Amino acid sequence: MPLRLSSKSKFQQPFDPITAVLFKIIQALTFFFILSVIFMNPVAKKGIIDPKAEYIITVQWPDNNPNDIDTWVEEPDGNLVWFQNKEAGLIHLDRDDRGNVNDTLTINGQTVQNPLNQEVVTIRGTVVGEYVVNIFYYGSEDNKPVDVNVRVDKVNPQLEVIYYGTIKLQKPGDEKTAVRFTIDQDGRLSNINRIEKSLTARIFHRS
Repeated sequence: MPLRLSSKSKFQQPFDPITAVLFKIIQALTFFFILSVIFMNPVAKKGIIDPKAEYIITVQWPDNNPNDIDTWVEEPDGNLVWFQNKEAGLIHLDRDDRGNVNDTLTINGQTVQNPLNQEVVTIRGTVVGEYVVNIFYYGSEDNKPVDVNVRVDKVNPQLEVIYYGTIKLQKPGDEKTAVRFTIDQDGRLSNINRIEKSLTARIFHRS
């Protein structure tokens, strides 16, 4: 007698509408979860800088130099920005670097020395008038001269270097004017010079 094979229909599970609906719901939830992850972690836009500033003043001195160099800025109304007054009007001292003091980082549980010596001041809006940027040799561990680079960038509508120069500070207590410039009502800069004007005297040498 020939062998009869059972039809496939006898081995198929009966259709269950509730199971099908639940499966579709799980699929939809998974889809929406993936979308939420994508929107919470957008692809990084390379090459875009958003410093929230109109002008950036950057002060640097040699890496691993142990000495404390300070940046002082006077805004048009005569207010001063320095390490004990980090904000005045639209000017802000974003980074106060003290040489080797507190210049350590913890990476993978190990403490390493950060070699970078840099202070950053941002001007976050356009105020008409003259700005004065001074460099002050506040403290020293080796009492040696320090070469300090000063750069002023105009950020908007595009990055433009409006000043770059190097100043040598001989000893602690030295103060020099790095640059003075005027911003007009249209945001244009003029009268860029280095005529000396002491700013620290207003704080440290009051009569």
